[in-house]
Amino acid sequence: MSRLDESPTASNVAEYSVSEISGALKRTVEDAFGHVRVRGEVSGYRGPHSSGHAYFCLKDDRARIDAVIWRTSFARLAFKPEEGLEVIATGKLTTYPGSSKYQIVIETIEPAGAGALMALLNERKRKLEAEGLFLPERKQRLPYLPRVIGIVTSPTGAVIRDIHHRIADRFPVRLIVWPVRVQGETSGDEVARGIEGFNALEPDGAIPRPDLIIVARGGGSLEDLWGFNDEAVVRAAAASTIPLISAVGHETDWTLIDHAADRRAPTPTGAAEIAVPVRAELLANLAGLHARQAGAISRRLEQERKSVAATARALPSPDMLLALPRRRLDEATTALGQCLRVAISEKRRHYGDVASRLSPSRLDSLVRDKRADLRHHETRAGHALQTRLHGMRQRFERTAAGLQPYRIAVASEAARLRLDTLGERLSVAQAQATEVRRQRIAAAWRMADSLNPLRVLERGYAIIRGDDDQPIIRAAGLTPGMAFTVQFAGNERRPAVATGDGDRDAGPATATVSVTAPAKPGPRRRAAKKLAEGQGSLF
Repeated sequence: MSRLDESPTASNVAEYSVSEISGALKRTVEDAFGHVRVRGEVSGYRGPHSSGHAYFCLKDDRARIDAVIWRTSFARLAFKPEEGLEVIATGKLTTYPGSSKYQIVIETIEPAGAGALMALLNERKRKLEAEGLFLPERKQRLPYLPRVIGIVTSPTGAVIRDIHHRIADRFPVRLIVWPVRVQGETSGDEVARGIEGFNALEPDGAIPRPDLIIVARGGGSLEDLWGFNDEAVVRAAAASTIPLISAVGHETDWTLIDHAADRRAPTPTGAAEIAVPVRAELLANLAGLHARQAGAISRRLEQERKSVAATARALPSPDMLLALPRRRLDEATTALGQCLRVAISEKRRHYGDVASRLSPSRLDSLVRDKRADLRHHETRAGHALQTRLHGMRQRFERTAAGLQPYRIAVASEAARLRLDTLGERLSVAQAQATEVRRQRIAAAWRMADSLNPLRVLERGYAIIRGDDDQPIIRAAGLTPGMAFTVQFAGNERRPAVATGDGDRDAGPATATVSVTAPAKPGPRRRAAKKLAEGQGSLF
């Protein structure tokens, strides 16, 4: 180990170069751990490298160590490592100075049982599969040309750039990214919320609802991809009403979301290729279909044109088609003339026979015979009519003579019934009229009783009457020394005299009313008596 020159101001602590420190650590680790047996779970295994060496990790629940198997040792292994398998590896510990890491160089390897993570993964897979979340009939058909694609991934990784570039090259559509963590303890919950969030969007909302969802992440070890094995993520993918593509890891990576998704893509780039077709290919296909359609139409038209021409050649000419009808027309014309001549001759002969029977003498003879027949029938009809009328008159007289007493009796009974009916109706009408008048009189009496001034006296009022028994309604009607009567309720009257000073010409004067000793009520005057008698006569 070379010693560096010390500067005049440095301490007496020795200085080492990075290579010296790395070499010293390498020798110390190799000397202290010559041969070791390490038990752990294989993680991150992707098979041998192109150089023939195999690189992976061994881990347990608290730590991990890098491992390497050189090409010569790998070829002699009886058992090859597998992802997630718990193994016992024998080898040497050493360091890798280029990255300051320590690793185990494995010489032999043997299985020690399935790893804890793989056992948990398999148990979870069996549980969800038993619930029917992985059934093929649950898979939805992917849209052929989605207008909006939702992507659940990290917004800063290379995955979103690869998907964006691939879709832009193939068929540009609108992309909406739901940013999530794709690794760590909260990655599972965030991915599940991203899937549910896209499903909760309204079709006509401010943020358009995606026609397709892509859940994407780059490659990694089993523990790196463990968030996509979360039960919440699997259930969200299975419950998604929007078709979903799982693009987690590389082609050899499998997670539980791959089983629940409607389609699995080997890589995120592959998901972009599955999501949209190639626009140029579509245009080329459309152009090819258009050309094929135009060619098919042309060929069909040509075939139809040839068919029409062949059919036209097989058809007879117009002269041939009209030859037979023309001949029939000519024959019908000739026969028609002959028939007309025969018909005219027959009609002329018939008319001659009729004319011979219509001579004037024969007509006069027929008229005389008809007149005689009419006179004979007239005589017979008159005689039969007189006989019929005489017989009917006699029969009517006999019938009338027999029905005369019955008619009188019937008429009398009918008149009696009518009189009884009218009498009953008259009685009812009289009773109704009497009741109506009684009600009207009662109503008038109630009105008159309500207007009776004596009713007012019962409410604490009094009536002042003069010598002529007329009410005095104003103070001007009283003069000092004037005698008058005060009428109270119950027709009780008391004599009184007006006292005080006053001048009738100057206007009403105040007067003091002095009620004297009670006097017996005198007899009612004739007017009141007549009124009472008149009121009583209403009942």
